[in-house]
Amino acid sequence: MDKTVNSAAEAIHDIHDGATLLVGGFGLSGNPENLITALHARGTRDLTLVSNNAGTDDCGLGVLLKARQVSTMVGSYVGENKEFERQFLSGELDVELCPQGTLAERMRAAGAGIPAFYTPTGVGTLRAEGKETRHFDGRECVLEEALAGDFAFVKAWRGDTHGNLVFRKTARNFNPLVAKAARVTIAEVEELVPVGTLSPDEIHLPGIYVQRIIEGKDYKKWIEQRTVRSREEA
Repeated sequence: MDKTVNSAAEAIHDIHDGATLLVGGFGLSGNPENLITALHARGTRDLTLVSNNAGTDDCGLGVLLKARQVSTMVGSYVGENKEFERQFLSGELDVELCPQGTLAERMRAAGAGIPAFYTPTGVGTLRAEGKETRHFDGRECVLEEALAGDFAFVKAWRGDTHGNLVFRKTARNFNPLVAKAARVTIAEVEELVPVGTLSPDEIHLPGIYVQRIIEGKDYKKWIEQRTVRSREEA
């Protein structure tokens, strides 16, 4: 049951060209930095990347985009990455923009074994073009399919050697959803502890959803947009 892997490079060794990769994080909070860095170094290409956002130009998933390792991006908010914008507008990157709640539910559905669901979000927009719609209680809804992946990258605060995870505050975000929706989930944690250290009541994600786990290192407190006041305003 010990799912510990010695390094990030070893943990991602079988991620192949053309894989669909689900990645947790919201902005730069809860990003699996060590796993992203290892995948960047490995040079895996033609990835379909599924994540709420694309990071920034030099942080988070932005490093994979900058290295042209991503061919398709499925996400909700991509406004912090100029390189993403450039590749999208030039036709170098295929992009599927998905409403944030719909994206979350598509991955949750995949983890629950639900192939599709109806939602009113996106009706009457480009999102609904070519999709089946139905009326429920007088309200038109569009059919959205579940979204699964070959691999998932997850960042947690603490984890044990069986893969049980505890997240810290808002860094939980999309991490549990991507973990449940992938065939192989790889987790990195700030602190790796022996089995039995974590109380069952504090575990946010059971280890059954995690296939590999590493203890990360060299974490930084990234800030997407630093906003300050002048001394006169203060």
